[in-house]
Amino acid sequence: MDTTHHPFHELFAQLGLPCDALSIAQFIQRHSPLPGHVALADADFWSPAQAAFLRETWQEDSDWAHQVDQLSEALRGR
Repeated sequence: MDTTHHPFHELFAQLGLPCDALSIAQFIQRHSPLPGHVALADADFWSPAQAAFLRETWQEDSDWAHQVDQLSEALRGR
């Protein structure tokens, strides 16, 4: 596993989304709450490429895994 640390906002840039604080807050508000039974990558608001990135991140335990977990928690209101 790579131990590179990425700030949370960089995950949004990696996903091709606006990554300023206001845009991140609006994204989370707009897509929350994500039901507990829906895997983050299976949410209907991702493009196929975004969903693939999220799946690969978890499967490979990549250096983005912590930020993806953080996003999942934020979208679930935790």
